[in-house]
Amino acid sequence: MDLSLRPLDKSGFGAVVDTNLATDAEHLAPHLAAALHQHRLLIVPRQHLTHADLLTVASCFGTVDTSVDRRYAVGGFPGLTVISNIVEDGRHIGVYDGDNEEEWHADNSFKPQLTSATMLYSVITPQRGGETRFADATRAYSDLPDAVRQRIGPMRARHSLAQLGALQSQASGGQSSIVAGSLAASPEAVHPLVLPHPVTGARSLLLGSPSAGSSGRCGRGRRTARR
Repeated sequence: MDLSLRPLDKSGFGAVVDTNLATDAEHLAPHLAAALHQHRLLIVPRQHLTHADLLTVASCFGTVDTSVDRRYAVGGFPGLTVISNIVEDGRHIGVYDGDNEEEWHADNSFKPQLTSATMLYSVITPQRGGETRFADATRAYSDLPDAVRQRIGPMRARHSLAQLGALQSQASGGQSSIVAGSLAASPEAVHPLVLPHPVTGARSLLLGSPSAGSSGRCGRGRRTARR
């Protein structure tokens, strides 16, 4: 079974996938993984997936990471987290920081093992607004001057969930989805500022809100196949 892909533009970043993931994900698993390695972002419109379907699709890209905030985990489906601004009985039913979620980040960079992919499945969306924006960290690195690439090559950065929580609190008047979460006590992780892709070798910048500082010490990063 072939995978139908429509690149977003000539840059190679992002592609639209035309398929029914509910029925075809298992058969297309190696093709989906290869497409993600090549384009770094896959958009699959018009899907109607169950929780079980989501886990099946996630497994196409590696072992599903079940270490999530227990307050917003989907019962019986480890690895799935609800993100929502809906309030029921005075409490948010999903992760929400009160700051319109305007936050540049790479998911789970505060963990020692970096995730190889993150899935976002939209259940309810507003008629206007609510967009999710993506940036090509691989192109961001390649566009840097040679002197800058050489200077930052050996650098490593600390990634802290506490740092992310502090920024959220500042942006939303003291509200943060992280401060009281089950992952709040996670220790800092240190990763290279410039990461080579484990399959293609392409280098990318690893930056975002959890970044708490950097150093000039040399080191190598290793990515594992986790969601």
